[in-house]
Amino acid sequence: MVQTATLVNDEPLLSPSLLAQLERMELVSRKIFRGRMKGERRSKRKGQSVEFADFRNYVAGDDLRFIDWNLYARLDKLMLKLFLEEEDLHFYSLIDVSDSMQFGTPTKLQYAKQLAAALGYIGLCRSDRVKIEALDGAVTSGAPVFRGKRSLGRMCDYVQSIPASSNVSLTDAVKSFCMRNRGKGILVLISDLMDKSGYEQALKFLVAQNMDVYVIHVLSQEEIDPEILGDLKLVDCEDGDMAEISVSQRLIDKYRATLATFIEQSRDFCSKRGIVYTMTSTERSVDRLVSRYLRHQGLVK
Repeated sequence: MVQTATLVNDEPLLSPSLLAQLERMELVSRKIFRGRMKGERRSKRKGQSVEFADFRNYVAGDDLRFIDWNLYARLDKLMLKLFLEEEDLHFYSLIDVSDSMQFGTPTKLQYAKQLAAALGYIGLCRSDRVKIEALDGAVTSGAPVFRGKRSLGRMCDYVQSIPASSNVSLTDAVKSFCMRNRGKGILVLISDLMDKSGYEQALKFLVAQNMDVYVIHVLSQEEIDPEILGDLKLVDCEDGDMAEISVSQRLIDKYRATLATFIEQSRDFCSKRGIVYTMTSTERSVDRLVSRYLRHQGLVK
C-alpha cells in the first residue's frame, strides 16, 4: 500500500492521481553513467545481460563466449552478440531553502518540495538511487539515499520535514554539496535564483561535477504579476535591507521588464553551459510541469 506524507493542511504531498501518473514515467539522462548496482532501466551501454541488442564485428581480445557461431557458419564472419545492460542511476534534487523561497501562496519552498518528491518517486519506481538535499550549507552528508518504491513514505516524510534556512549563500551551499557528493547522474536544482551574490558561481560548480544538470527556476505568481500600488516600505527577507518606494504603474512595468531580463539571462547562462533551464510559476501544477514541460525538456519520458 502506497504511503504519502502530508502537508500542514493535511493534503498529501503527492496525491494518488499524481502518483499514478509518475509511475508510468522514467528519468532520462543525456549522458552515459556506469551504475553500481543493477536497476530497472535500459542502459545506452551494451553489456552482458539477457536481452539481445545488436551485432558487431569481432576484434582481437573480445570474449569468445559471445561470438555467434551460427552466423559464422552462414556468413564466414566472426560477429559478436551485444546485449542491453540494466543499470541504476543517481538522481539528486537540490532544494533552495533560503528565506526568499518562503514567499508566495503556495510558497516557493513548498512547491519545490512537492516537485522534488514527484521527481524522486519516478526514480524510486525505476530503482534509481534518489537523494534529495536542502541547500542549507551543512557540512555533513545529512540527506539519506532512497531506493525502491517502498521508500516513498520515508522520502516524503523527509522532504516535508526540510526547514527553511536563513542567510544561506547559494554558492556556498552548492559548493558544500559538490565537495560531499561525487556520484554521477542527473541533478535538478530547484531555486528562485535570487541571491545578492548571484547564482552564476553555484551553477559553475554543478557543471564541474560532470553531471546531467537541470535548473528549475521557481517564481511565485505574485512575483511574476504583482498587484500592488501606493507608498510601501520593502524589507529584504534575507538580510533585512529596507527601501521606501511609491509604486506606480510605470514602476510596475519597469519591474516586469527587469524580471523578464533576469529570466532571459538565466536561461542564456544555462544554455551556454549545457544546463537545461525551465522557468515555472507556483501557479502551474506540479503534474502539468512534469508531464508536459519537463517531458518536453527531456528530463522524463
